[in-house]
Amino acid sequence: MSQKDLGIAAGLDEFVASTRVNRYETGVHEPDMETAGRLAQALGVPLAYLFADDDRQARLLLAFAALSKGRQDAFLAEIERAADT
Repeated sequence: MSQKDLGIAAGLDEFVASTRVNRYETGVHEPDMETAGRLAQALGVPLAYLFADDDRQARLLLAFAALSKGRQDAFLAEIERAADT
C-alpha cells in the first residue's frame, strides 16, 4: 500500500495524504490518537502495534489480536503465571 493510499484510507485529504504519512513514518510529525487509530484500522492492525518498541513486541501484538477472546484470556493467564515465577 502506498503512503498516499494509506493516508486516503485513513481519511486524510488526498492532496496531502502521501506527505503526511511520510512525515509520520520519518518521525517529523506524530499523528494525534484519532488519526493513529484510523491509520491502524486502515492497516488492519491494533493501535498498539503502531507504538511497539521493537519487532518482537509488534509481532506479539499482531499474534495476540488474531486470537479469539477465549484464547487471548488463556494466553494472558499463562503469561501472567510465567511472569510471577
